[in-house]
Amino acid sequence: MHTLEKCCFSLPWTAEQCRAAFRQPAFAAFGLMAGAELAAYISFYHTADELEILNLAVSPARRRQGLGRRVLAMALQVAEKMGIRKSLLEVRESNIPAIGLYESAGFRQMGRRRNYYRSPDEDALIYARLANV
Repeated sequence: MHTLEKCCFSLPWTAEQCRAAFRQPAFAAFGLMAGAELAAYISFYHTADELEILNLAVSPARRRQGLGRRVLAMALQVAEKMGIRKSLLEVRESNIPAIGLYESAGFRQMGRRRNYYRSPDEDALIYARLANV
């Protein structure tokens, strides 16, 4: 997961942050493998009534193949089976491919966090989705 983080994000989680996340009971992640390579993953926190998507990453060599859509669908299906209706996430306002993916999955923009991201400085768009459970 950390290797994919490094090639996908300007401020990736450290290896220790990745390990620490897996020790949290409310943390979960799903990945898709291509041979021995982690091609895509999604990580999230879940509570009794809410799913917070933390990261969704797809290997640059494997983009535009539907892998992001697949891991997002897996997380949303698990949430719905757990009775979770509300899913939240933040995305860089310049990440047009991710915004398109989230909107096609039923997410709608609910707000903005000014200057949330660094390297480069950028606003985060807050998206939410309500499922029919």
